[in-house]
Amino acid sequence: MYERPFHKTDLSSYSFLVTGGCGFIGSNIVEYLLKHNAGKVVVLDNVSTGYKRNIEPFLSRKNFSFIEGTITDSTACQAACKGIDFVNHQAALGSVPRSVKDPAATHAVNATGFLNMLVAARDAGAKRFVYASSSSVYGDHPVLPKREDETGNPLSPYAVTKKTNELYAAVFATTYNMEIIGLRYFNVFGPNQSPEGAYAAVIPLFMQAAIQKTSPFIDGDGEQTRDFTFVENAVEANIKSFFAAGKEALNQVYNVAVGENISVNRLYAIIASLGGSDATPVHRETRAGDIRNSLADISKAQRLLGYDPQVKAVEGLKIAFDWYRKNFS
Repeated sequence: MYERPFHKTDLSSYSFLVTGGCGFIGSNIVEYLLKHNAGKVVVLDNVSTGYKRNIEPFLSRKNFSFIEGTITDSTACQAACKGIDFVNHQAALGSVPRSVKDPAATHAVNATGFLNMLVAARDAGAKRFVYASSSSVYGDHPVLPKREDETGNPLSPYAVTKKTNELYAAVFATTYNMEIIGLRYFNVFGPNQSPEGAYAAVIPLFMQAAIQKTSPFIDGDGEQTRDFTFVENAVEANIKSFFAAGKEALNQVYNVAVGENISVNRLYAIIASLGGSDATPVHRETRAGDIRNSLADISKAQRLLGYDPQVKAVEGLKIAFDWYRKNFS
């Protein structure tokens, strides 16, 4: 992946910190930066939900370094930000169900950890801070498609932490004259997203089930819809956020999606067909805190970032399936 460049600037003179760089999206951003000759790439990760295997191909690179540490440790954040031009903050405890079960842990990482990183980036004089927000901030707002300036009440502790991130980012931008951009991810999927663990996302679980010809679980009736977004599009949004020019583009939040939604039932049908599986899914109770329908308006990101997502859901699912078949068969 990443043959198509998302930047025009020479990356070789810049240093980048990717928190959560052992994780799914973070490791894909690291791959892009190193493939395009970034001057220095540093990863800060405690490997609690990510996997060191995701960065193993880069460990021998002279322009890459790995710091094993947690964003809940302000000292580690300060150390990681030293000499960094662009801070890319991906580290978080994901999963709505996880946050419902343990809101304190989710808050500690996603809210306090985020604040630690903002302070560290400020103190280090970083040029720009780009961070992962979430479509969960739209909460109970019923209107589709989702527009950045119209949000509702959060439906989970996870959503509260992501909304908190956006509030802190806005205050730090105005109070400390920082350049900050937030990206509201809509159900990102693709290579390096693991099906392992109690809080694995739906697409990796469907992929594993299709490969093994077993029946996966579907929460609720399966007619809930999502704007499933291939990870290459998310990487594009991050890279373009580093170099977006013009004051209007800065200190904003943007939807990162493709502007198309499909139901979970259809999603499984597509993945099952890729794996040649005729296993029937098992429906169970709807998850607490889940949004019923999700669809993004991506016009703001297109206009101000030059965001141009080329990989639609079905094409992305084919690419992802090949990766899962290679790595989890």
